[in-house]
Amino acid sequence: MNKTFPFVLAAASVLCFASCGGNKSASVQNQTVEHLPSVRIIETEYSQVSLDQNYSVTLQPYAVNNIAPQTAARIVKVNAEVGDFVSAGQTLAEMDRLQLDQAELQLSNAKDEYQRTKSLYEKGGVSKSDFDAVELSYRVKESSYRNLKENTILLSPLNGVVTARNYDQGDMYSMSSPLFVVQQINPIKVLVSVSEKDYSYLKKGVKVEITPEALPGKTFTGSVVRVHPTVDATTHTVTAEVHIPNKDSQLRPGMYAGAKVVFGTNSRILVPDTAVQKIQGSGQKSVYVLGEDNTVSVRLVEVGRHLGSNYEVLSGLQAGEKVVVNGQSTLRAGTKVEVLK
Repeated sequence: MNKTFPFVLAAASVLCFASCGGNKSASVQNQTVEHLPSVRIIETEYSQVSLDQNYSVTLQPYAVNNIAPQTAARIVKVNAEVGDFVSAGQTLAEMDRLQLDQAELQLSNAKDEYQRTKSLYEKGGVSKSDFDAVELSYRVKESSYRNLKENTILLSPLNGVVTARNYDQGDMYSMSSPLFVVQQINPIKVLVSVSEKDYSYLKKGVKVEITPEALPGKTFTGSVVRVHPTVDATTHTVTAEVHIPNKDSQLRPGMYAGAKVVFGTNSRILVPDTAVQKIQGSGQKSVYVLGEDNTVSVRLVEVGRHLGSNYEVLSGLQAGEKVVVNGQSTLRAGTKVEVLK
């Protein structure tokens, strides 16, 4: 038997063990590296972002007046038509004057009696009680005459445009609908339902830009004149009343328009929308934050608007933190990761 055979066999076994053992160790190391999830991160920082918000609105008149007499009467004269621009105090229509003329005669007689009795009273010719009775009668007839005049000669109470005329000259006014509707359209009014998240920015004087669909390319600027004191519990919005100058009457009630409420800018942390995860069954949102030892933790965040491909983060993150933006599908809190450059 060859004496060198056991030696050669032993040597081969040693080499085989060393070789096999070394490969196994390398394999384990490779498997360890391969099983580390690869992620990409960003470092958060504050950015100046616009706080402006866009809403859809319908233009409304600043004021609406329904012009009508208090009682039924014949319409003797109509002085205005739909579409006419009228001034405050302008006569729109005249009703039958019979009662007014009678009241005018009674007032004239009462005035003469009042002046005669007053002169006698000042000279001591009548008692104070008699004078007071005559004065009261005169004042009552004067008030009655003014009321009849207001309901016989119908005047426009404001500067505006006639948007409805429901009767013709010669008709008997039946009190079923107003004779005229006059709307004031300078300024024009807009009610904007602003999200309650922006309530703290909503103040009197905030600028609002109106872009009507009927007037492409044109923008009109107004401002908030009052903020309603309550928040709608159903829509979580608060109503802002906006007035827009409308000197040329280009804006008309009923127009559909976009309204941009100009809140200005503020510092916000922005993260890519790929970084934000929705927690199933809760409606809450979270991100993975990278720790110093390359392990990740779950952080609940409150997000605001979706700005392009980013979310603004209202709370939950500070500047300088590292947030995972890609590779979250297999991550759990405490997972160690490999950060790709």
